[in-house]
Formats: sequence, structure tokens, C-alpha cells
Amino acid sequence: MSSRTTTRRRQLGAAMRNLRARAGMTLEEAGQLVGVSKATVSRYETQAGPVKWPIVDALCREYGASEAERTTVVGLAKDAKQQGWWNSIADSIPENMNLLLTLEDEAVREDHFSCVYVPGLLQTRAYSTALQQANELRLEPDEINRLVGIRMKRQEILARPKPPHLWAILDESVLRRVVGSPEVMKDQLGRLLEANETTPITLQVLPFSKGAHAAALGSFVILGAADPSLDVVYVDLHTGSLFMETERELERYRLAFEYLRAQALDMEASSSLIHRIRKEL
Repeated sequence: MSSRTTTRRRQLGAAMRNLRARAGMTLEEAGQLVGVSKATVSRYETQAGPVKWPIVDALCREYGASEAERTTVVGLAKDAKQQGWWNSIADSIPENMNLLLTLEDEAVREDHFSCVYVPGLLQTRAYSTALQQANELRLEPDEINRLVGIRMKRQEILARPKPPHLWAILDESVLRRVVGSPEVMKDQLGRLLEANETTPITLQVLPFSKGAHAAALGSFVILGAADPSLDVVYVDLHTGSLFMETERELERYRLAFEYLRAQALDMEASSSLIHRIRKEL
């Protein structure tokens, strides 16, 4: 997946492909109807390169799309190049972060399983700073502040009028690993308790008492699009980031998450365990 391809562009490609297939047209037939080449129609469907919304509009009409469908698809075409809040700093962040921020900015839900650290969307500033300071590659204070600032900015998606639903399952080890100091950790656990009382957030804990579980895959995030076929799995590896979007990959991680949800404590029991661990600090 290209790190410069926005989710809107992917949605547009899928919609154009589906509309043409429903109309029973070949690429060449569709192109002839609106005066463009077969290659151009193909490019619009495969997420590569820019698009012109009048051509998208014309294709939708030839495909017999409903008014609602046409309005939605043309809207995607007009917004295909839209960039998020991080666009001004895109040149100074890794490509994989650029893609993560794009997908996260447009997600309608995020399913997290964490077995090492608290997910970035739920971290306090002090906890996030302590993580950056523990990096094996020593960072300058200014760079640490910049990275932490980006993480704090990311959290603003949860305060939107229509925020994505965040479902986070944390291994008990995440709660017991003291990051920074006991005081930093107490504040972080307090943040998790607050989060579990927030409407767009569901938080569960997978306790040690459950023994072996379904997360041999390690920590992962399923970034959910409005169209489930455009979901993406994100795995943060020590050597870099991995993005997966094939149906086979998605099914594997979706199934793992379902098992984890069933094995983890419910929200009330999870909060009780967090309270208990916090008192022990």
C-alpha cells in the first residue's frame, strides 16, 4: 500500500470498480462513453494518481448510479487529495507514521490489543515522554517533545463530534510495567479508568489468570474504515511498521480480536483490576 494513498482515494477506487462491475461494462466501454482511455478508467479504480471529479461524475451517470451514490462518490473524488492536520510536518516524519496518521484520521473504529505499552491514544504526556526517553537511540529533548506532541495531537480524534470507537484490550503486563516512575504510572492508570467511562471507548483487561490466549500475534491495531473491505491491520515492529490489508490477513486478526474480547474481563471487572493495581503502586 502506498503511504501517500489516502483512505478516501482507496474508497473511491473501490466504489468506481464496483459501480462499473454492477453495470456490466468493460474498462474500454466505460472509457468510450465519457471520452477517456481504458487506462484512465483503470487508474481511477486502482488508487493510482490524481482524479478529476467531472469524469467521476460522468462515469457514475453512465453506470446508472443512484443520486445518493453519485453524490457520495463525487464527494470522495473532490476530497481525494485532502490531507490531515499533520500535512505541514509530513516531510519531517517517517512515511509509515504518515500512513498511520492518515488511516487513523479517517477511521470509524480502532480495535487495539496491547501486550507491552498503553496504546498511544490513551497515554498521558508524562507516560509518553518516559517511553521516548527509554528509546535505545538517545533522542534530544526537543525531538522527544516533538514526538510526544504528535501523539497528544493524535488523541484529539477522540474529542470529535463523531469520534471513532476505540476498543482497547490490554494485557495485565501493560498495567504492571512501571513506565517512568510509580507516580507517572498512577496517573496513567487513572487516565485508563477515566477512559473506561467515556462513551467512544471500551477498555478491557486480559488478566494473567487467563493463561495462554489468542494473541500470539503480539500487539496490533485494526483500523476500521466505513467500508470494512478497506480495513487495515497495523503492527508496530521493533524494526519498523507493518500494514496489512488482504482479506486473509484481516480475517486472521479480526478472529484473534474476537477471541481476546471473549477472554478478557468485562469493563467493570477491568476497572476494578486497574484500581487494585493502582493502589499497589
